[in-house]
Amino acid sequence: MNYLPLLIPVLLLVIGSHAIGAESDDVPQINGCRIEPDSQCPNADLRNANLSNQDMRRMNLAGADLSGADLRHARLDLAVLEKATLRGANLTRASLQQSNLRLADFTDSTLVAIQGWGLFAQAAQFQGADLRAANLEFARLSGAKLHRVKLQAANLEMTWLSKADLKGAALNDANLQEVKLSGANLADADLSGTRTHYGNFQGANMAGCIACPEGWE
Repeated sequence: MNYLPLLIPVLLLVIGSHAIGAESDDVPQINGCRIEPDSQCPNADLRNANLSNQDMRRMNLAGADLSGADLRHARLDLAVLEKATLRGANLTRASLQQSNLRLADFTDSTLVAIQGWGLFAQAAQFQGADLRAANLEFARLSGAKLHRVKLQAANLEMTWLSKADLKGAALNDANLQEVKLSGANLADADLSGTRTHYGNFQGANMAGCIACPEGWE
C-alpha cells in the first residue's frame, strides 16, 4: 500500500508550523540577552545598545552594563536594575514605574520626562544627570547622589530624598510638596519657584541654597 499520499499533508503541516515559529520569534537578542518582558539578563553586556521603544517590563538586569544605551521610550516598569551601570545612557520618556534602581549608576545620563512613579533608587548615583520634568512621585531616593542634577519642573511630591546629596542641584519650578528631605545636602542648590507645602527639610544643609524654605534647623 502506498502511504505517501497520506504522509504528504502531515509533512506539510510540520514544515509549515516550523516556518511559522521561526518567523514569529522576532525577539531581539543582544549578547545572549533576549529583550522581552520577564527576561533574565543579570550582568548582561548591553553597552551602547539600541533599546529604544522596547518592552522590557520586569526584566532582570541586575548588574548589567547599559552604558551609553539608547533607552528612549523604553518600558522598564518593575524591572530590576540594581547595581546596573547606565552612565551616559539616554532614557528620555522611558517608563520606570516601581522599578528597582538601587545602587545603580546613572552618572551623566539623560532621564528627561521619565515616568518613575514609586521607583526604588536608594543610594543610586545621578551626578550630572538630566531629570528635567521627570515624574518621581512617591519614589525612594534616600541616600542618592544627585550632585549638579537637573530637576527643573520635576514632580517630587511625596518623594523620599532623606540624606540625599543634592549639592548644586537645579530644582527650579519643581513640585516638592510633602517631599522628604530630612538630613539632605542642599548646599548651593536652586529651589526658585518650587512648591514646598508640607515638605520636610529637618536637618538639611542649606548653605548657599537659593530659595530654600526658612525656619528649619
